[in-house]
Amino acid sequence: MDAKVKRIPVTREGLSQAKDELRDLKEVRRPRIIEAVADARSHGDLRENAAYDAARHDQAMMEKRIGDLEALINNAQIIDDMPNTNPDVVSLGNTVVIDFDGEEERYKIVGAIEAKPTANRISNESPLGKALLGRRVGQDTLFTTPAGLRTIKIKGIER
Repeated sequence: MDAKVKRIPVTREGLSQAKDELRDLKEVRRPRIIEAVADARSHGDLRENAAYDAARHDQAMMEKRIGDLEALINNAQIIDDMPNTNPDVVSLGNTVVIDFDGEEERYKIVGAIEAKPTANRISNESPLGKALLGRRVGQDTLFTTPAGLRTIKIKGIER
């Protein structure tokens, strides 16, 4: 029985950035780290070689990131291409205009891999993202924050 591969929601822009980062890691950073490991190894006893340990740690972290990016690229589902059957309903990839405590704010709903709250890009898996998905313009909705329940009003949906 084949396990079903979990698709990773990502924007076209996010996928392009992931591909660029992967290319940089493989073509630029990996050769530098391999060289740093070899240089540190040449300094003798590896049991007490902090430079070698640091270079190997950097190499392991980079290889992990390469694996993560390859998984993202291989399992990406471009949310820009997902059908939005109802433009009046909030869905993944939409920018949502909300009234939050009397102030208008905009949030783009993206997959968790691209979430960056400081840039108003929120995950579909976040409390606010979950509260917005499937809602309509004009609706009030509740969501949980560390400070407790909050009410927001959906003022607009942009594709």
